[in-house]
Amino acid sequence: MANQTVVNALSFDIEDWFHVLGIPELEDRSTWAERPSLVERYTDDILEMCADADAKATFFVLGWIADRYPRLVERISTQGHEIGTHSYWHGLVSNQTPSEFAADLERSIASIESATGMAVTGHRAPSFSIKPGYEWALEVLLDAGIEYDASLYPARRMNGGYSGERGPHSFRLDSGRSIPELPMSVLPMGIISTGFSGGGYLRVMPLPVIRWGINHLGRNSQPTVMYMHPRDIAPDVPRVPMPAHRKFMTYAGTKRARDKLAALLREYEWAPCGEVLEPFMKP
Repeated sequence: MANQTVVNALSFDIEDWFHVLGIPELEDRSTWAERPSLVERYTDDILEMCADADAKATFFVLGWIADRYPRLVERISTQGHEIGTHSYWHGLVSNQTPSEFAADLERSIASIESATGMAVTGHRAPSFSIKPGYEWALEVLLDAGIEYDASLYPARRMNGGYSGERGPHSFRLDSGRSIPELPMSVLPMGIISTGFSGGGYLRVMPLPVIRWGINHLGRNSQPTVMYMHPRDIAPDVPRVPMPAHRKFMTYAGTKRARDKLAALLREYEWAPCGEVLEPFMKP
């Protein structure tokens, strides 16, 4: 393994291919149950890769998925992985009121805990959509008993972006409360910063670039946060109409992503998000 002095955070956002945001054809939730699913098959593939590499992860699961595939969520849990919530309906935080967000969060927690019998302590917002002006969502998380968040993206992005501290830290709210925060990893590329270790970034970036990014952060004693979706390693993911740039963001690199993920799991040391954030947890 490389960079054995730094334990990196491994995470998977467990949603189906039709949960992609911002695509009109997929916005009608009443059609989701009728669409062909790939979430079980490719999540089981991810579980197998983790077992082969002896790597543990956090699986941020949609409550909608937990209700329909409780045995899948149970399998994740019984294999020793941490399970967090990724919301119930996969809606952007920025499109919700505090009461709507709280209700969605409560429903997602109930669905996941029903499948596992274990408390949900971690949260990641869909599309990293907690951005400036929506810090109230972190208050709602604390009120619901969530112990840490992994929703901030310290660079510009389509549905989020929150400039501030990079790496694991304690996020202090105006109320005086605080919550352990694990932002997504980004790297400076000239005058901008970009992701490199998850989702579409991992699919399209060459493996040597991703390794360089992990090693660069590691030399600065900062863990890399990796995140993937089951659809990211699914070459047979169904195609639906969308603009050309979204097609590239959604489908490019799916044929190579599995091999990249397997290589990175073997080469680096990984742990669940909650474990990486332990130094910032309240005793």
